[in-house]
Amino acid sequence: MSDKSEITKVPKENNLVDEIPGVLPILPLRDIVIFPYMIFPVLVGREQSINAANFAVDNTKYIFLSTQKKSSIEDPSSADIYPEGTIAKIVQILKLPNGLLKILVDGLLQARIVEFTNRKEFFEAKIEVIIPETPNDHETNALVRQMSQLFKDYVKISRNVPNETIAAFDNIEEPDRKVFYAAANINQSIEVKQAILSKYLLKEQYYEVIKVLNSEIDILKIEKEIDNKVQENIAKTQRKFIIQEQIKILQDELGEDEDSSPEFAKIREKIIQCKMPKDVETKALEEFNKLRKTPPMSPESTVIRNYLDWLVDIPWSNRTKDNLNIKHVQKILDEDHFGLEKPKERIIEHIAVLNLVQHMKGQILCFVGPPGVGKTSLGKSIARALGRNFVRISLGGVRDEAEIRGHRKTYIGSMPGKIIQSMKKAGSINPVILLDEIDKMSMDFRGDPSSAMLEVLDPEQNNAFNDHYVEVDYDLSQVMFITTANVRYNIPLPLQDRMEIIELPGYLEYDKLEIAKRHILPKQLIAHGIENKNVTIPDDSIKKVITEYTREAGVRNLERELATVCRKIARDIVLKESNNGKKTKSNKFFIDELKIEDYLKTPRFRSHRHNKMNKIGSVTGLAWTSVGGEILSVDVTMMNGGGKLTLTGQLGNVMKESAHAGLSYLRSKAKQLGLNPDFFKGKEIHIHLPEGAIPKDGPSAGITMAMAMLSVISGKPASNNIAMTGEITLTGSLLAIGGLNEKLLAAKRNDIKTILIPKDNEIDLKEIPEKVKEGLKIIPIAKLEEAIPYVFPDMKTKKTVVVKKSVKQKKKK
Repeated sequence: MSDKSEITKVPKENNLVDEIPGVLPILPLRDIVIFPYMIFPVLVGREQSINAANFAVDNTKYIFLSTQKKSSIEDPSSADIYPEGTIAKIVQILKLPNGLLKILVDGLLQARIVEFTNRKEFFEAKIEVIIPETPNDHETNALVRQMSQLFKDYVKISRNVPNETIAAFDNIEEPDRKVFYAAANINQSIEVKQAILSKYLLKEQYYEVIKVLNSEIDILKIEKEIDNKVQENIAKTQRKFIIQEQIKILQDELGEDEDSSPEFAKIREKIIQCKMPKDVETKALEEFNKLRKTPPMSPESTVIRNYLDWLVDIPWSNRTKDNLNIKHVQKILDEDHFGLEKPKERIIEHIAVLNLVQHMKGQILCFVGPPGVGKTSLGKSIARALGRNFVRISLGGVRDEAEIRGHRKTYIGSMPGKIIQSMKKAGSINPVILLDEIDKMSMDFRGDPSSAMLEVLDPEQNNAFNDHYVEVDYDLSQVMFITTANVRYNIPLPLQDRMEIIELPGYLEYDKLEIAKRHILPKQLIAHGIENKNVTIPDDSIKKVITEYTREAGVRNLERELATVCRKIARDIVLKESNNGKKTKSNKFFIDELKIEDYLKTPRFRSHRHNKMNKIGSVTGLAWTSVGGEILSVDVTMMNGGGKLTLTGQLGNVMKESAHAGLSYLRSKAKQLGLNPDFFKGKEIHIHLPEGAIPKDGPSAGITMAMAMLSVISGKPASNNIAMTGEITLTGSLLAIGGLNEKLLAAKRNDIKTILIPKDNEIDLKEIPEKVKEGLKIIPIAKLEEAIPYVFPDMKTKKTVVVKKSVKQKKKK
C-alpha cells in the first residue's frame, strides 16, 4: 500500500513543480519562518515587498518566502536573505487604508534560491524546488514516532501552544507534513527554525526537530520546577502569616500576652528591669506592643527591634560609687602626673563638695594647653581616682551634627550619636567622658556639631538631652565632662562660656626631668625589657636629651628620644651577652652624656641657641604658639629708597599693621627720641622675621619691631640680653597680651634673664608659678619710651629729656 501511495504522490508533486515558474518574485520576511503546508497572513509594508506581491498576484500568484538574517535591516540586500525558503501561493490579498497590504499565503514546497535576477523593483531569483525523499524504512518510522511523542510532550508542558494542536497533529499522516507542522509550532528563534529548512533530506530534518524538542522540553521542565518552588515558598509564607494572625487573634481572645513567646517575654523583662523614667518606659512599651503586632518579615520589625535594643542597653539607673577619700584621690593624681597643680586642685575641690552635699550637677572642665602636656591622660587619671568609668570621644574632624545628636530612626542604618553611644559603652549614668580636641571640630552643609555640643555641655540643659534616634530625654547631668583643646580661640565663644577653662602651661626643664625620671624612663625600661639589666641613666644625661634633642612644651618628643636610647641599650646588651655566650646581670650599663651623643648622634638644638651679641637692627621678642612659647628674632635694615616699609617672613595682617603703627609712632616722636625728623625721606625700611616658612601673626610683636626700627634709625645696637612682648598703639602705649606663662618659659629656655612686659599684664604674674619666675627680671612698662633705657643703655639721658618735655607740655595744656 505504501508503494502505491508513493507512486501516486510523485506525479502530483511533479505536476505542481511543472506548474511553478522557474523564476519567482521574493518576499523577504521579518521575525517569522513560513514552512510548507502552512497558511499564514503576512502584512506587507515595504515598497519592494508590495511590488513583489502585486507582481505575483497579477501573474501566477506564486511567490518565494524567505526570512531576513537580521530583522532590524529596513532595506535588505540579497546577502541579507537566507537562500532557503518556501514557495507559497497567494490565496487572498487585502489593501488596507494606510497603504499596507495584507496577504494570505499558502506554503507549498521547500525550495532554495539559485541565482538572483537583475530586476530592480523587487527581489527576483531562479528557484530550485527541493522535494525530500520519503523512504519507508524502520529508521524513518522510528524517527516519526519519537518526534511525535516529543512534540506531544512539548505541547503538554508548554504554555504557549494550545492542547488542540495535538489533535490536528495526529490527523496528519505524511512524514514531511508532520515534521513541518511540528517545526512551525515550536516556540524557538529564527535561526533554529531556519536550520530545519536548510536540511534537504527528510531524516536530517527529523533529527534537527528532535534535537530542538529535547532541548526545549528540558528547559521547560526546569522552568516548571523553579515555578513550583516559588509557588511553594509563597504558599508557605502566606500560610505562616495566616497562622500567625490566627494565633494573635486567639491570644487576644484568651487574654494571653507576650508570655506565649519567650523572645517577647525577654524583651519586656529587660524594659522593666532597666528602671527607666515613667515617660520613657511608656514609650518603650508602646514600641514593644507595636513590635508584637508587626510581622517578623516586615522591615519595620527590624527597625523597632534595634530601637528597643538601644533603649534597654543605655544605662538609666546604674551608677558607680564615687571614691570620695580626698587623700586617695590626691595620691592617684600625683602617681599619674607630676605638676599640673591647678587641675589637680580643682578636682580635689570637687571631691570636697561631693563629701558635703552628696550630689551636685555634672562639672564641665576644659583643659587648654600645647600638645604633650598630659591633657588626655589627666582625664583618665581623674576617672581612675574617682572610681568612675571612663570614655573618650575624639572630636577632631567631626563636621556632621548627626555625629553628636544621631540620625532619625527612619533612615536605613541610623544609630544614636556619639554621646548616647558613649553612655552605652560606659554602662553607668555617672562616667567621666573626655571630649578630646574640641577645638578641631568644623562645620559644613551637614550642620554645625559645635552648636549641638552647647546642649551637651550646659549643666542647666543637659538633664534633658534629646538624641534624634532615641527620641526621649536623657539625663546627662551626673556625667563629668572633660574637654581638651590646644588653642582656646578656636573654641566658639558660646561653648567657652559653658566650660571652666583650665590652662595647662608647658613644662619647665626641671618638670621634664622629674617626669622623665618618675614616669617616662621606668615605662620605657619595662617596654624594652631592660628594667633588670643594671641600666643607669643619670640626671645630666636626661638633661642633655631635654635641652639638646627636644624643644617642645610637652614631653612627647622626649619620650620618643628616650625610647631610642633604650633600644640602643637593648641592642648593646644583646650583643654583649651573645659574645660572652651567657646571660649575666653583673654587667653595668652607665649611660653618660657621651653615650647619649653616641646613641642620638648630633644634637638638634643647642642649649643656648640665642645669640646675645648686640647688633644694630636686631631685637629679640617673645611669641606664643600652639606648642608653647618661642623667642622671636626681628631683623631690620634701612637703605636708600622711596619711603617704603617692606615686611617679609610670612607675616599676617595684624602683625603688618603693628609694624606700620610702630613706624608711625617713631616718625611722630622723632625729635623727642633724638632722631632726625626726616629719617624716612629717601629711605626704605625692611623688616624680616627669620624662619620665613612658618606663618606668624598677632599684635604682641609690636614693641619688638618698634625697638628694632629705632635701633637701625638711631644707629645704636640693641641689647640682645633682653626679650620683650606687647602690643603698641600710635601714642606709644602698651596693651596687654596673652600666653605670658609660655613666653616666660621660652625666655628661660633660652637663658634670657630680663623680660619687658605690658603694665596691664602685671596682675597675671600672680598666676605664674614661682618656678617660672625664678631667676627672671620681669619689668612691667606702660609706655614704649620706658623700654628705651633697658634696650639702649646709651640713650638714658635722651629718655630723661623726653620725660621732662612731656611734663612741661602737660603744664602748658
